[in-house]
Amino acid sequence: GAYVQEHLKELGIQGVPSVVVDSKLVYSGKLNVIDLLTKLEETFGVEEVKNKSPESLDLGKFDVVVVGGGPAGSSAAIYSARKGLSVALIAEKMGGQVSDTKGIENLISVTYTEGPQLVAQLNQHMAAYSIAVFEHRRVKSIDPNANGGTLKQIHLEGGEFIDAKAVIITTGAKWRQLNVPGEKEYIGRGVAYCPHCDGPYYKGKNIAVVGGGNSGVEAAIDLAGLVKELTVFEFNDQLKADQVLVDKLHSLPNVKVVRSAKTEQVIGDGQKVSAMTYTDRVTNELRTLELDGIFVQIGLLPNSQFVKGVIETTSFGEIIIDAKGRTSVKGIYAAGDVTTVPFKQIVIAIGEGAKAALTAFEDQMLA
Repeated sequence: GAYVQEHLKELGIQGVPSVVVDSKLVYSGKLNVIDLLTKLEETFGVEEVKNKSPESLDLGKFDVVVVGGGPAGSSAAIYSARKGLSVALIAEKMGGQVSDTKGIENLISVTYTEGPQLVAQLNQHMAAYSIAVFEHRRVKSIDPNANGGTLKQIHLEGGEFIDAKAVIITTGAKWRQLNVPGEKEYIGRGVAYCPHCDGPYYKGKNIAVVGGGNSGVEAAIDLAGLVKELTVFEFNDQLKADQVLVDKLHSLPNVKVVRSAKTEQVIGDGQKVSAMTYTDRVTNELRTLELDGIFVQIGLLPNSQFVKGVIETTSFGEIIIDAKGRTSVKGIYAAGDVTTVPFKQIVIAIGEGAKAALTAFEDQMLA
């Protein structure tokens, strides 16, 4: 009711999850479980865990360990298990980016579904096989030459480790940030990356969506039904989204599109976002737009930091793979959005995960 809305306003909450302790806002905005626990530890301290034996940290040995719990990871795990291999899957969050996707209309044979529903179906499918799932874990590093080179050893944050004959990396990608002044300071207080998660907080307000690709235009279409006024900012002189989406966007009465715009700064009053500045790349004029929120939709960054220096990646961080999903290191494979495969789509990720699993099986049989 009104009391709750007033209390949220007092605390400055504009995103989920929001953690409040003793009327103090510890964090507000989208955050996975691992990062949330880290934030709490930074704020309140953590009791040191003592006397952990090596046995308690050893998660076991498997024929295949899949790192990542999105569509590519689920597919790789299922295909590996169907070949009779022992399989483990390690994931920070089951479903990955898909769990934050509202409408999915391009998964062939499924006219329409939503992210959480698809994730539940993937998990249900995996549960039909003997797959050891370790969720809410983050991989720290991979040793490609463990046990004299016969195994790969995966080290997790927290000290746990797991051995594998083959590793399939399917860690996907995360939201790309603008990297402009004020952005990080106002995450969860007017700067957001997940329209489905945080959109309802901006009902009746004025917002901007930065990014004119499919994700940005889809977000704008979704948010336009909630907000008062919405402005889409695109760096290039034309929107990059599919024409059917662009046509839908232009049909919305409360949406304005600003092209050739370079975002310069996020401005706030110390509690929440109040405006943003951008440069008109045609006239070189610096302009300011007053608003209540900014949704950043400018693409994704591959989650490949933990293999930096171990396997070859592009300058963008994408893991380089061959036509069968092999990386530059024997016994390590990759699939999905974290790789060089073009067109980051769910249906492609599912196929790539299956392909990497079949390649790993083939290589083990020929070894």
